Amino acid sequence: MEFGLLGAALVGVGATWVAIRLIGTTRPLPADLFDRMLGAGLVGLVTGRLAAMISQGVNPLSVPGDVIVVRGGVDTVWASVASVAALAWSLRRDLWRGLDAAAPPALFGLAGWHAGCLLRSDCLGAATDLPWAATLPGSTVGRHPTELYAAALLTASAFGVLRIRRNPGVAAGAALAGAGLVRLVTEPIRPSLAHSVAIWYLAATVVGGAVVLWRARVGSE
Repeated sequence: MEFGLLGAALVGVGATWVAIRLIGTTRPLPADLFDRMLGAGLVGLVTGRLAAMISQGVNPLSVPGDVIVVRGGVDTVWASVASVAALAWSLRRDLWRGLDAAAPPALFGLAGWHAGCLLRSDCLGAATDLPWAATLPGSTVGRHPTELYAAALLTASAFGVLRIRRNPGVAAGAALAGAGLVRLVTEPIRPSLAHSVAIWYLAATVVGGAVVLWRARVGSE
């Protein structure tokens, strides 16, 4: 694993840890929440890596050592689904309240990961002539600091979710919708030639919104 990628991952993990520590001084949180979230993240990372290898036509059983070569590709859709599923399983005794507690730290962690682009020198996206545009080394073309946009929007989403005091599950749904929406609106200015994953970000936004409406309605009945 290259050091820039590792550094960005550590920034994300560190942001999650700090958020849990600070939030825990103002409200009760599930026991060992950080350990649960870290474990869920590792489950997602391995699942996403295996999915990427299979999609590339590589049999993980034939080259098990390549599983740890994360820079070879990680399927973010499968990684996200597996992470959420693993976290939900670990919090199953009080599912909705547990997911609500994990929602803000998860968003802060995602923001940290995106801000970690500064360590990877990988913050820039599509070309633009906006005043705050940045350039790649050796280039005069201004580009959007796309990853920093995402980090700022995810941070704002995290603070917004922190303010939610509604029925259990509303905060978790809002966090899912917020994360999906941030990635959806920044996807068009990412330096990718294909944006087929945008449909998954749209799905996360819709599902998260549906959860918000469902859980809010449950408490009003």
